[in-house]
Amino acid sequence: MSALDRILEAAAEARADGIRQSSDRPRERRAGEQPGPALVRVRADRMELRESTTEDGALHFTGYASVYDRGYEMWDFFGPYTEQVTSGAGARSLANPELDVPLVLAHDSLRRIARTTNGTLTLSEDEQGLLADAPSLDAGDADVAYIAPKLRSGLVDEMSFRFVITDGSWSSDWTEYHIEGYDIHRGDVAIVGYGANPYTAGSGLRGQQLPKLEELTESDLRDLERRLDLERSRRGGITRSAGMTFAELCDIDRGTVLPPALV
Repeated sequence: MSALDRILEAAAEARADGIRQSSDRPRERRAGEQPGPALVRVRADRMELRESTTEDGALHFTGYASVYDRGYEMWDFFGPYTEQVTSGAGARSLANPELDVPLVLAHDSLRRIARTTNGTLTLSEDEQGLLADAPSLDAGDADVAYIAPKLRSGLVDEMSFRFVITDGSWSSDWTEYHIEGYDIHRGDVAIVGYGANPYTAGSGLRGQQLPKLEELTESDLRDLERRLDLERSRRGGITRSAGMTFAELCDIDRGTVLPPALV
């Protein structure tokens, strides 16, 4: 069994024992760099900025803040797993007549360039995902002027959204979590610089962007196991002995496979 398989298996086994029912949400879900509601970042399949049809020099932005039914890597209290947002998961939230969601840069609440409450942003769902449509961005706004050339040149081509999970379920083997409902009211949709790898890890790894698991070499995975053992030892747990599997290590104390990190 490869190191990757051992890491995934150990996380799934610990999760199976540590979660009471399949509808429980991921514990201490990690997906970003800021505290608060969860983040999911995706490479936009279609993000466009073009001249508006109005005569005031406005710009028209469209992009998918989330792509549905497509798995991405996440970490929770127990370790790595695959997560995906299910088609229609935002329907109830988007129907909220008081829906308040801004379009922002890099999840900075003060760098707003459109907002649902003043009619400059519309959010909708289709078979692909959560579509953000801002048809009249003010080209004279400093933030619009900053991001527009980066969008046109392809220097920035990803989006993200901030939300709260309201409904979901784990697969029978505890390796996948499907978000079946989310609330985006007072969250945001954001244009971000880098979103292909949305999680960070804690002490010893804090602030570093980890590569996707499938991109790690066997040597990288063994090093990750070693670092996890060292972190468990630092927290007062028991490191792996010569005859102990990684799954057995995770049975001890039911601690975190990766230490908590800022979300």
